[in-house]
Amino acid sequence: MKSAVAYYSYSGNTKQVAKALIAQLAARGEVLEIELRSLDESSSFFAQCRRAFKKTRGKIQDAQHDLSGYDLLFLGTPVWAFGPAPAMNTYLDQLIGIKDKKAVLFTTCGSGAGNERCLNYMQQLLEKKGAAVICRFTIQQAKIRDTDFILAQINKVLRLWPNG
Repeated sequence: MKSAVAYYSYSGNTKQVAKALIAQLAARGEVLEIELRSLDESSSFFAQCRRAFKKTRGKIQDAQHDLSGYDLLFLGTPVWAFGPAPAMNTYLDQLIGIKDKKAVLFTTCGSGAGNERCLNYMQQLLEKKGAAVICRFTIQQAKIRDTDFILAQINKVLRLWPNG
C-alpha cells in the first residue's frame, strides 16, 4: 500500500499526530510525508482565526500536489474558527490525481467546537474532486501528549485495511 500524509501544523500538535501516523503506515508500505509550510501565516491568533473563518487561501511552499500514484490519502489540519488552516485550504484546492482515491481526514483542536464543520468542509472539497472520505478522526489538545490514545485512534483507522 502506498500512502500519502499531507498536513499543516502551526503549533506542532498536528505534526505530532502526523508523525505517529506515518510511523504506523511505514510498517505497512511506502508512505510519503507532505508537510505544508505557510509563507504568509500571521502570528496573531485573531488574524489566524479571521482568515480561517473566511475560508481564506494561504500561500504555501511548493508541495507535491499530484497524488495519483498513492492508494490512500491522509490529510490533517488544526481546526481554526470552525475550519481548516488557510494553508490546508490552498493545498486542497491544488490537489490533483485524487479521483476515485480513498481519503482519511484528521484534525487537532482545542475545545472541539467547530471540528465537525471543519471536517465536513474538507470532505466536501475532496468529494468535488472525486475522492471518497472513508474515515475521520480528531485528537483534542488535552490528549496530544497521550501517545497511547493517539496510536489507538490511528490503529482504529488502519484496521480498515487488514491486508494493506
